[in-house]
Amino acid sequence: MAIVVDIDVMLARRKMSVGTLAELVGITPANIAVLKNGRAKAVRFSTLAALCEVLDCQPGDLLRWEPDA
Repeated sequence: MAIVVDIDVMLARRKMSVGTLAELVGITPANIAVLKNGRAKAVRFSTLAALCEVLDCQPGDLLRWEPDA
């Protein structure tokens, strides 16, 4: 089972750069990259809430579950 993070999809829809998102959320671009590339083991609810606020979306727009192949 895998949780997939679709930050790149929302960034494209909002025409926003990783750097801009990181600045508005208050985390480093490196941490955005960790989330975006699926290397994160956890995400704080406060970070998820900030991402949703900045990207004007719901948590389900950023996270989805995919069963193991």
